[in-house]
Amino acid sequence: MQYQAPANDLRFLLFDVLGADRLHELEKYADATPDLISAVIDEAGKLAAEVIQPTNQPGDREGCIYDPETRSVKTPEGFKEAYNRFVEGGWTALDAPLEFGGQGLPHTLKFVVDEMVCSTNLSLGMYPGLTHGAISALYAHGSDELKTTYLEKLISGEWTGTMCLTEPQCGTDLGLIRTRANPNDDGSYALEGTKIWITGGEHDLVDNIVHLVLAKLPGAPDTTKGISLFVVPKYLPDSGERNPAFCGGLEHKMGIKGSATCVMNFEGARGWLVGEPNDGMRAMFTMMNEARLMVGMQGLGLAEMAYQESLGFARERLQSRSLSGPKNPGGPADPIIVHPDVRRMLMRQKVLNEGMRALALFTGHQLDLSVAHPEETTREAADDLVQLLTPVVKAFLTDEGFNNANTGLQVLGGSGFTTDWPLEQLVRDGRIARIYEGTNGIQAMDLVGRKLGLKGGQLVRTLFATLSGYLKDNPEAPHREALKNAMKALKTATLWLASNAPNDPEQAGAAATPYLRLMALTVIGYLWSQMANVANQQLAAGDGNKPLLESKLVSARFYFEKLLPEVDWLLADIESGKDSLMALSDDHWAA
Repeated sequence: MQYQAPANDLRFLLFDVLGADRLHELEKYADATPDLISAVIDEAGKLAAEVIQPTNQPGDREGCIYDPETRSVKTPEGFKEAYNRFVEGGWTALDAPLEFGGQGLPHTLKFVVDEMVCSTNLSLGMYPGLTHGAISALYAHGSDELKTTYLEKLISGEWTGTMCLTEPQCGTDLGLIRTRANPNDDGSYALEGTKIWITGGEHDLVDNIVHLVLAKLPGAPDTTKGISLFVVPKYLPDSGERNPAFCGGLEHKMGIKGSATCVMNFEGARGWLVGEPNDGMRAMFTMMNEARLMVGMQGLGLAEMAYQESLGFARERLQSRSLSGPKNPGGPADPIIVHPDVRRMLMRQKVLNEGMRALALFTGHQLDLSVAHPEETTREAADDLVQLLTPVVKAFLTDEGFNNANTGLQVLGGSGFTTDWPLEQLVRDGRIARIYEGTNGIQAMDLVGRKLGLKGGQLVRTLFATLSGYLKDNPEAPHREALKNAMKALKTATLWLASNAPNDPEQAGAAATPYLRLMALTVIGYLWSQMANVANQQLAAGDGNKPLLESKLVSARFYFEKLLPEVDWLLADIESGKDSLMALSDDHWAA
């Protein structure tokens, strides 16, 4: 079926719930009027459905092709044309800085476009997606010369960028990298080493690829404190000479087959230092945080497409009769959407998707406030929330995005297990999002190990103040007691970590994943209460889209009755501690 952009839900969230229709009141985003935001939603939806989606299944079947003689990669048929349409529409420049040819629009709008692109072709969307991380790192940490040389063409989409971090012997523990950068006489460096799992490391969509590479300088500490970041172009911008940064082959993957995931060999390739020596980790986190939010949108995008496919199937597939009596008496059976178990699956997809979208756009809106609001206290509070919620967005949206795609496959039954239907590809494509840009376990450890302690615990205090402020300002808030119970569980878990983790880091490790999920469910509960509150107000006033508003009230009820109660056993999991996790000795595992 053809993708339908969730335009009504997006407008409801942006304009009625989050207040993003007022972003144009901020000087930085003066152009982001409600009319422009609506136009972006509509045009991005058309592009996704009409240009990007048609390349998805053929691209999965064809995959990328590596030529060992030329060490080049051919992307699937139609990818280049679709990418060019994306570039011609200015989509690569949407939220990029004005001084280098960007449009300077809010980050929230990029989140909207990311979801639509990932719904319709995740593989294709990764080429400009990873470029955005490279743009952010160069803009934040590069010299004026590097910015002038690279940013305009990366922002325009004429060139693409990569993030070259992982090596065969190390992933998360980047202190173990072996790639070396030796100084040349002209101020550049010669890079030697191998990187793996490099998205877009080699392809035929553009004329030049700009690699951002982590490497170690001579004499640098053999830890993360000895890592530097370098920009290494495929072709040298001044001369057009081919730089010896070559693709050594493609990874063989279960999904995202239209995305060129490369082994990259740097054979004395010339590179230039980004930022200060041995300060590459700081620049890397600029890229990684950008990428983690984008990957969260990948999970949401795939979940939305899976929901649309499974809903369409459930409305048409005839099987058995309704338990309350025939609903399709003129036919041989009723559509399966009448069956409670099928409706449970569909409702879980729908309600979680809308909640995850609210969480993502709430985070995007806070990101915009953190860089554009005139009041320092507002900027700081917004930045607190963005830092705290970035690992939550990445992990929860990809966990539940995959689960929702898998649920969609279940709705289709045997049809979902065949390649005749798109669900099996969505499941395969979605599985990687829980792994790359830091596994979801690493996201949880980032949350409890770094974010909770930042600024003396200020980040999580800002979150609790936001939730408590909402309940104080809205004494009749829908589902108030259930939300208060979730907030209490989250506070109790936070205090448990504060009491137990400092003396025993393994307690933090054991609690990290359930704690992240507890936080996600609680914040989404806050957002569902807000959505229901707005729906009630608009229905009472006779405003808005009545079916949408009524569906919000039913969906909020489902969330609070069927999904949010999970917080109680998550708290029990956390408070039970590490003992049962760590008790087995080495000779117990295979006993």
